[in-house]
Amino acid sequence: MNISMKRLGTAALFAVSLYAGQAAVFAQVNTQRLDSFMNHVAAHNKMMGAVAISKGGKVIFNKAIGQERIVDGKNVAATKNTRYRVGSITKMFTSVMVFQMEEEGKLSLDSKLATYFPEVPNADKITIGQLLNHHSGLHNLTDDPAYITWNTSAVSREDMLKKLAALSIDFEPGAKGQYSNSNYILLGFILEKVGGKPYADLLKERITGKIGLKNTSFGGKPDPKKHDALSYSFDGKKWVAREVTDMSIPQGAGAIVSTPADLVTFETALFQGKLVGKASLEQMMDLKDDYGMGVFRFPWGDSRWAWGHTGGIDGFSSMLSYFTDDSVCIALSSNGVNYSINEIMIGLLSIYYDMPYRFPSFITFEMTATELKRYEGVYSSKEMPLKITVKEENGSLTAQATGQSAFPLEAVSREEFKFDAAGLRIAFAVDGGGVANGLTLKQGGKEFTFTKD
Repeated sequence: MNISMKRLGTAALFAVSLYAGQAAVFAQVNTQRLDSFMNHVAAHNKMMGAVAISKGGKVIFNKAIGQERIVDGKNVAATKNTRYRVGSITKMFTSVMVFQMEEEGKLSLDSKLATYFPEVPNADKITIGQLLNHHSGLHNLTDDPAYITWNTSAVSREDMLKKLAALSIDFEPGAKGQYSNSNYILLGFILEKVGGKPYADLLKERITGKIGLKNTSFGGKPDPKKHDALSYSFDGKKWVAREVTDMSIPQGAGAIVSTPADLVTFETALFQGKLVGKASLEQMMDLKDDYGMGVFRFPWGDSRWAWGHTGGIDGFSSMLSYFTDDSVCIALSSNGVNYSINEIMIGLLSIYYDMPYRFPSFITFEMTATELKRYEGVYSSKEMPLKITVKEENGSLTAQATGQSAFPLEAVSREEFKFDAAGLRIAFAVDGGGVANGLTLKQGGKEFTFTKD
């Protein structure tokens, strides 16, 4: 059970259950309501970031909210040109370049990893194609508990290869699909070896320079001159700066920085055949155990589908999705979220497609520090091997699960609290004196009971 946000996003954009009805026939975009919705989200400190929506390659809505950076108490407002770390959306760019080289005869999807990096476990069995669709069996580097102890420092390519070579094998290649950032870090290294250039140069030569993406590049230290956003978490009262991963680590799995406008231009160009041929695109979209080769398929309504990827790294979260039936593309990027970014995407798409939608209520229940202290304590459960420590700090309540970062809880009633960013609710059980003696954690349709130690 993971009750915090992952650093490098996996592949969940929309759930089928979130969309009960078929999207309405598109008539005219209500940009005023889209604008109001984003302002509503910003006014309640639920997200800082930007959104871009395009149709047929033309951007028809583009808005930024919140701050690009907060330094020494001074705010630098986000703009349409603010660049965000897009995390695992980088994998789409990496996949495109792999297919470009495959079309040029420079590599084969059937080639074994051992051709390039024989030191990696099972390299003589793993193919490039299996790296692309997450069927390699290589353990996910970012899932190791030790990862957060070194991810903010630069790692040389040689040392990264040593870390990858030390990975365990979760299953035999091809046996099943399982998401692993390790796959795309290796693919990025393969691109450099085959292309004879750094990933950053290949990206510019093969994608950004080719289709005119002026605000997309391989990331480095956040540069204010380039309008690179800083990473934040919300502590219940204000946005707090977070440490950021050194971009020498995620590489081809998650090192790209971009803007939503550039992202919709990129994915539209991909589906318009400007980056790879039709056969390559079809191969990218060929699902095996729900994994494509660099893309995922997401449901909308009863019968429509979007293609794209999600990304999350540090406090950054992004979503990118393209609807093939009407050439609509939407990108949402954030450098701080205090609400489910998936719910924000649902709101944007519902408004775009003129579906019934009510703005979410962000009203919370006010409690004093004395009242909040009644919930302090360490809680354990027989249903899962982790403990939750609840503390009152400066008039706010926080919770921290074993081995994870603390997160703020907002009161929605006297005994129930929420953490919207992870879709989590905690309901406390209290004794006759009003002091908590247990809690129920609710997340993802499941409930877990904890008692106070």
